[in-house]
Amino acid sequence: MVTFFLLALLFILLLLLNSFPAMCQIGREGEWCLLHASIGISAMHMQLLHNNKVVMFDRTDFGPSNLSLPYGRCRYVPSDNVLKNDCTAHSLLYDTGTNTFRPLMVETDTWCSSGSVLPDGMLVQTGGYNDGDHVVRTLAPCNDESCDWVDFPGYLSERRWYATNQRLPDGRIIIIGGRRQFNYEFYPRNSESSSSFWLEFLRETRDDHENNLYPFVHLLPDGNLFIFANTRAISLDYKQNRVVREFPSITADDPRNYPSSGSSVLLPIDENEPIEAEVMVCGGAPRGAFSRAKQGIFDAASRSCGRIKVTDENPSWAMEDMPMPRVMSDMILLPTGDVVIINGAGSGTAGWEIGQNPVTRPVIYKPHGVEDIRFSVMSPATRPRMYHSSAVLLTDGRVLVGGSNPHPYYNFTGVQYPTDLSLEAYSPPYLRPEYDPIRPRIMNINESFRYMQSFWVTFTVLRFLKLSVVSVRIVAPSFTTHSFGMNQRMVVLKTSELYCVGSEEYRVTAIGPSTAEIAPPGYYLLFVVHAGIPSSGMWMKIQ
Repeated sequence: MVTFFLLALLFILLLLLNSFPAMCQIGREGEWCLLHASIGISAMHMQLLHNNKVVMFDRTDFGPSNLSLPYGRCRYVPSDNVLKNDCTAHSLLYDTGTNTFRPLMVETDTWCSSGSVLPDGMLVQTGGYNDGDHVVRTLAPCNDESCDWVDFPGYLSERRWYATNQRLPDGRIIIIGGRRQFNYEFYPRNSESSSSFWLEFLRETRDDHENNLYPFVHLLPDGNLFIFANTRAISLDYKQNRVVREFPSITADDPRNYPSSGSSVLLPIDENEPIEAEVMVCGGAPRGAFSRAKQGIFDAASRSCGRIKVTDENPSWAMEDMPMPRVMSDMILLPTGDVVIINGAGSGTAGWEIGQNPVTRPVIYKPHGVEDIRFSVMSPATRPRMYHSSAVLLTDGRVLVGGSNPHPYYNFTGVQYPTDLSLEAYSPPYLRPEYDPIRPRIMNINESFRYMQSFWVTFTVLRFLKLSVVSVRIVAPSFTTHSFGMNQRMVVLKTSELYCVGSEEYRVTAIGPSTAEIAPPGYYLLFVVHAGIPSSGMWMKIQ
């Protein structure tokens, strides 16, 4: 009887551990909270949807996960060499409001795949490995348990494994590259784009260990695409299949793409100033680091970051160093316009067992800060996040962090960096309670959100400072995997008058984005930032 009671008590304690946040680590450089000790899968890919749920998924070809499919469901895959009859989930839907999750059924292998969200909010996920390399999968957001993955086998014209997606001004998605794929294609396809289009640049940037997989792709204000691979970058007119210009190679010869795996962001576009587009690329690994790591020689990762204003007449790279070397990190745009660099390793490269020296301290970079002191080192996490980890921005300004599995299978014992199935949230310093008096809280927005259309935002703040420290900005959340946040962008909107409409209540007038090239149609998080402190975001759809 006593044994039964103790077992029951242990079971309840385990449930509590996996259902509620554990003790948070609080510091002046931010706070780390463990949300779940295990969600059952390693979060290799993440996407925040406009119903505040995060889709996460792993791969399907390594055997069982630690999360069962409900209702006795199983997937039967005769071609799978590990587990042909699999009754475990490899994807889930995480509710950020309730801190709960439910398993999803993904039929085909999503290993090292890509994704984007359509203007209507549907997630389109493309490619993968083995039986999934030509597959498109969709997931429509829902607030009950009705939504799940829908597979469209054979939709892609080419094998897309380690490809990159970018949402376009006309609502389509372009899918670029992949392993041994020097081309791109579109979703949805039509009579004019039913096949792939050759891109010689991808062939030219492939070296012995590729280093041009998951190319960094950003939509520029002129409608062309900035594409960075290995150490080189171009501007591509995808409508005419024409390279418009080639930019200078990034200073130093360190490759930046998978498996050297640096990261990149398009810095915020400010509509209050003459339109500029500036790309930032950070981290990576020395040339040859992949081969040497395979032999047990782990080179220090790159600590350099480069910024290039691609809209300049004669653009060039401005280089600066991070406080520490970093490979396999994620760069996430924060509501303030700063960049958090999180996760990763200090030596080696991406790949099975070949990353070393976890970097657990996030770094926050202020693009408009004083040169040479733009980086600030934040509070450390307790868990290493190595190969196959990911991170996304949440509506409340936290950064959700999960994943890390540098092994071909789930491996929890006898290895240096065990598979990590936990889920954490990092709260940057702007979420500290002492900033609550100047933190804006959005009450309502008066209009549907349209291009070039003025609208007002009503917000409250306990201690208002002045108009010059109020801004309105929109963020397109990223599809994050393998150290790159696809489709991530921020636009600082034009603002005009601001006035008091009641006790501690204010109204600011803003103008919707000027073009679809600056902000493609779809769902965005709108933030009000007051004196450097952001509100929580409110979902808006650009019509």
